[in-house]
Amino acid sequence: MATVVLHAVVSVDGFIAGQDDNPGPLFEWYFNGDQPLTGEAGERQHAQFRVSTASAGYTRAFWDSIGATIMGRRLFDLTNGWDANPPAGEHLVVVSHRPKPEGWHPEADVPFFSDVTEAVQESKRRAGDRVVAICAGEVGGQALQLGLVDEVAMDVVPVVMGEGKKYFGGITGQHLLDDPSVVIQGDRVLHLRYPVRR
Repeated sequence: MATVVLHAVVSVDGFIAGQDDNPGPLFEWYFNGDQPLTGEAGERQHAQFRVSTASAGYTRAFWDSIGATIMGRRLFDLTNGWDANPPAGEHLVVVSHRPKPEGWHPEADVPFFSDVTEAVQESKRRAGDRVVAICAGEVGGQALQLGLVDEVAMDVVPVVMGEGKKYFGGITGQHLLDDPSVVIQGDRVLHLRYPVRR
């Protein structure tokens, strides 16, 4: 059975990007070391990630564990759905109330769902016993609120952004997490992973 992990890089005050969707300094740790995160094909497709040794050990293992990734429509539009080739994992699932753009990678098996629960169910089927990574933001917050998330993973960058797109979107109510199962200090980032309390 797949483990569902809500994940993103986040500021100390809980933002994953500015109001203009610019991550600002949040992604700088991806490029401040000498350890590559992906092979040459991944670097050609996405970026030449170079992180510290401490971050590489954790991030590589986490990325390698991912079988499917769920993204919302806003991130899909901003990244063109990573051209149907996510940075980690084999499968991509999109949550959107709008249909897949006409002509967008017709060869790609990337389903769109308007319902978060259905998207998680399909992602778990595709991931098998691997991880389903849900990108933080509105969709991730909805999944946590619905009780669909097993763990919350945060790469906390030491910056206070003041405003922007919230890690948990518009989530309401209180949701308890257990003490972190992972605490790793990288260079300009702190990797944390919290099991969701049931």
